[in-house]
Order: sequence, then C-alpha cells, then structure tokens
Amino acid sequence: MAEDRRPWFKTLFCLRGSVIRAVMPRVGICVGFALIVTLLDNAGFAVSWPILGGVVPSIVLGLLLVFRTNASYERFWEGRKLWGNIVNTTRNLARQIWVSVDTSRQSKEQALKLLVAFAIATKQHLRQQPCAHELNHLVTPPQLEKLMGMNSPPLEIAFWLGDYLQVQQLKGRINAYQLQAMTSQLNSLVNSLGGCERILNTPLPLAYSIHLKQLLVMYCLALPFQVVSELNGWTIPVVALVAFAVFGVEEIGLEIENPFGCDRNDLPLNAICQTMEHNIQDLITLTPSIEKNEQQPWQITTLLPMGKEKQNVE
Repeated sequence: MAEDRRPWFKTLFCLRGSVIRAVMPRVGICVGFALIVTLLDNAGFAVSWPILGGVVPSIVLGLLLVFRTNASYERFWEGRKLWGNIVNTTRNLARQIWVSVDTSRQSKEQALKLLVAFAIATKQHLRQQPCAHELNHLVTPPQLEKLMGMNSPPLEIAFWLGDYLQVQQLKGRINAYQLQAMTSQLNSLVNSLGGCERILNTPLPLAYSIHLKQLLVMYCLALPFQVVSELNGWTIPVVALVAFAVFGVEEIGLEIENPFGCDRNDLPLNAICQTMEHNIQDLITLTPSIEKNEQQPWQITTLLPMGKEKQNVE
C-alpha cells in the first residue's frame, strides 16, 4: 500500500479508524480505580506500594507490544501479499487468454469476466457475505444461480476457468504448453484463496488472549499504587494515559488480526477488485494480432547478415 500522506496532526486527532471508542470503557474502569486509590491515599491510608513497579511491566510490554502486534501485523501483511498475488496472476492469465486463445472475442470476454468474478467471489467469501449482487454483471444467470448454492463460489469459478482452458486445448485453439502455463496461473489463484482462508480460520490461541487480558488488568490496577505517593492528584490522568496506551495497542492487534473485513483498518478489497475490473475492461478494448491476422508494429524483427534486408518474424 502507498505511504500515508495525510497531515500528521489530522491523523493524530482522527476518530474514524482509531480504537478510542473501543478502549474507553476499560480506561474508565482504570480511572475509577485510580480515583479510589488516590482518595484513600489522601485520607491517610497506606496504599502506596512502589515495589509493584517491577512485577509485571516487562511481561506486559514483552507480550503485548512484541508478540501481539507482530503476530497480528504478520497476518495483515500476509493477507496483503496474497491479494497482491491474486491481482498479478489475474492480469497475467487475462493477458495470456486474450492474446493466445484463437477463438471469438465473446468467448474470451466471458473468460476474462470470470477472472474478475473469482476475485469478487473471493472477497465476499472471506467476508462471509453473499456475492450475487456483485456478480450479476459478470456471469450468466445459470452460473449465478449455481454460485448461490455453493459453499465456496471462488472454487466453482476456478473450475469453470479450468474447464474453459481444457476445452480450448482440445479444440486446438491453444497448445499443450500454453495450457500448462495458464493452468499454473489458475493454480496460483486457488493457492492464494487457500492462504486467505488459512488466515481467516486460524485465530490467535484463546489461552494467549485470556492471559494477555489478565496481565493488562493487573498492570493497570497496580499502577496507581506505584505512583500515588509521588503524583498524588496527578495519579488519575497518568493512569488514564497509560491505560489508553496499553489497551489501545491490544485493540489495534484485534483490529488487524482479520484483514479481510469492511473496517477502515482492513485491506481495501473493494478498491482492489474495482482496479482489477478496470484492468480487464482496458484489456478487452485491445485487439490481438491473432484476430487481425496481420503484422503489428510492435512485433519483433530480426537482423539478417550484412547486405540483406530486415525480415519480419511472423
């Protein structure tokens, strides 16, 4: 993804896409507890325990800031790489079909639309949403009806594409080497689908999530006892700030753990699919030489020995 060029301060105070609303209830609980500890300290009770400062901070920071964020971001970035592979493979396979298959434009256009349909169906499949309303302009009514009853619409579309390529080879419209290359590209699309499903269906271990939350609560509840003797009334805002920081990092990990949703922090799958569809539409406007049956200006020429003229390679 491109580097974020939004103004730094605008991003700093941006609420949409942040985790402020999600963590405020937990911050409020910690603030209330800090208020109680401060009042008890002002009333003369011995609530200041500085020794608590070395109990859990290193554990919390180690588990939360290193493991949690790294594990979640690794899932996010792996999802982005898989979708990047879907984009590149779709472009390559579309180009090969459009240039190499010696059949009607209408037949090839339908195959290229199936490539876009595969990407959109994958997006909706990962979001566990129906895909009929987004595919009705890319597939035929019988195909759409068939997809509505499938558990994995992208696999059905991949089957149709594989069947299309096999038929073209049997009819002599592509050779065996072209079929092998195109089938390899189609396999890459299915592999990317499987990688996305692996991310979606493999959450972080529940035991780790439970233990991490327990450590966070321990840290935030122990913090007032550590600082109340020195900060007194400033204990409340300091605890609020620290609680906001640690709970915010945890919430960010939860936000990006599943990168295929519809939130602002998820991958822009709608925009990626629209870009792929625009690429296919642009490709369809081109006319390959196999249809014109003539030499194109960009075709390769070879140089013959000196004294002879150049000769075009048909």
